[in-house]
Amino acid sequence: MAKLPRYSLAHDDKKKRWVLKHEGTGQAVKSFATKAAATKGGVLEKAVGKMGSVRIRKRNGQIQEERTYPRSMDPRGRG
Repeated sequence: MAKLPRYSLAHDDKKKRWVLKHEGTGQAVKSFATKAAATKGGVLEKAVGKMGSVRIRKRNGQIQEERTYPRSMDPRGRG
């Protein structure tokens, strides 16, 4: 199984925006005005290039959920 690139969507208090960053490099990939704008209808999937794992965080930094693109690559769905 190929190792998926990991990303994190978290709120940046200084910029007052939600920022999607590559976890390995810390490089910002894309930013959004709201969390809803980032998580609606395939926006994250397009931002990660259709392949990757995204940890969606709450404003306090705790992980709210994790999404894997494509869904078939989710290790929890295999068995």
